[in-house]
Amino acid sequence: MFLSTYENKLDKKGRVSVPSSFRSHLSNLGYNGVICYPSFNNQCIEAWPQDRIEKISSAIDSLNPFEEKKDYFSTSILSESINLQFDGEGRILLTSKLLKHAKIKNSMLFVGQGKTFQIWEPTNFEKFRVTAKRKSNIHRASLKWERQFNN
Repeated sequence: MFLSTYENKLDKKGRVSVPSSFRSHLSNLGYNGVICYPSFNNQCIEAWPQDRIEKISSAIDSLNPFEEKKDYFSTSILSESINLQFDGEGRILLTSKLLKHAKIKNSMLFVGQGKTFQIWEPTNFEKFRVTAKRKSNIHRASLKWERQFNN
């Protein structure tokens, strides 16, 4: 899983080191990189393993081929996605388009989201984190899980 939050900076060539625990998880899944695209929910970069992108692609493909929303999802996610491979030092080169979308200039936060992670500009993430904490508290009763009983 992708857990916790890590801060890293762009190097002089525009590369950033992906946290080692994130790289290790991706490696365990059989990947030497990550798929990134501009979030359409937040001002951040979504980062997904290949299998998650394949699942969303399958979900999009299951829509009626003549419905507008199929094109909307394909354009918003798939056409904006880029496969970023790790270099020998565990770094990726984020495109200027991704950096501009997230308003990242130098420093960024890698934010674990369980099966995916996000990349944020630190000040923007802090604002989002405060809102998320408040809204999570309000909606906490809606988070349920199945109880497992061992006999």
